[in-house]
Amino acid sequence: MKKLALVLGSLLVVGTAASAKEVVPAPVVVPEKVVEIVEKPVIVYRDREVAPAWRPNGSVDIQYRWYGEAEKKTNQEDTDDDWAGDKRTNVGRLQGVSNINFTENQTLNIRYRGYNTLRSENSSNGSLDELRLRHFYNFGNLGTSKVNLTSRVEYKTKANDGGKFAEASLGFNFADYFFANDYFKVSDFTVRPLYAHGWSGHGDNSSYNRYGLNLESTYELPLGFSIELNLYGRYNRKLSDNRYSDGRKSDLNLGVEAYLYNTTNLYKNGSFGVDFTFEGGYDEYTIHRHKLVEKFKSTEKERASYELYALPALQVSYKPTDFVKLYAAAGAEYRNWALTANSEAKNWRWQPTAWAGMKVSF
Repeated sequence: MKKLALVLGSLLVVGTAASAKEVVPAPVVVPEKVVEIVEKPVIVYRDREVAPAWRPNGSVDIQYRWYGEAEKKTNQEDTDDDWAGDKRTNVGRLQGVSNINFTENQTLNIRYRGYNTLRSENSSNGSLDELRLRHFYNFGNLGTSKVNLTSRVEYKTKANDGGKFAEASLGFNFADYFFANDYFKVSDFTVRPLYAHGWSGHGDNSSYNRYGLNLESTYELPLGFSIELNLYGRYNRKLSDNRYSDGRKSDLNLGVEAYLYNTTNLYKNGSFGVDFTFEGGYDEYTIHRHKLVEKFKSTEKERASYELYALPALQVSYKPTDFVKLYAAAGAEYRNWALTANSEAKNWRWQPTAWAGMKVSF
């Protein structure tokens, strides 16, 4: 019995130990921390460049120009006023032109011209110093059309309390409606209604009103050529008791300007270049409704008069930086000054001229 009890006790101990090995404690669940990773999208423009933000910009162009004698003839020698007359001869002109784009739609143009004689008063003749201000505002296209609308306000005055001029106009540019290719392009085709008022001194004896309708156009051609064609329809009305020399107080006239321009590069090496330039045409051809009587004379002028000129020149330029350009040019102008009789052509004469300047962009 004791042996049986001992055997049963041993089996019980062995079974308890075996079952103890099979018992595994339950795992303790620890909550995990949630970590959010936010990735910012990276946009890479591979096909285009992002334009920089717009900023005010503009340019300043300072130029000095020399006008020689008209076929080596001074004003004093020109007793019949058919060669030199009262035109610019033996004179220098300092010109400053500044364009300021102070907003994306607004531009201010400032031009000053000052003249200085280079000889005695009897053999040198210039013009009155002049200041001109122009303000442009681009309204963009009209509705869904391709017509661009730009306003222009202009003020011009001359030295010694000379003639003053104020004008307001609207320009409707239809250039985008015209066909264009590599050989022909209409870069400007503007119809401009306007109102202007002119006067001199502080009185109203020489004041007048002008109502006009202009057509201003520019055409680009191959080989460096371009054409400018302008038509000016004008109705001038004298104010107060002031009248035209023939007694009328009003005058209706049409002005025509037609210019041909060309620039041909002859040599270029880096920032240095040599160009042949040409400009010429009618400057301008004017047709009046009535004949006008010359002041202090009894002879009548023709209803039409014109000035035709050609100016070939050789120009050199150098750009030390992308914002600075230096240039100089010399040439000779061949011109027929405005005629008393439209059928006459005896006033042709040539005049040497040269100019140099610097243009700075900012």
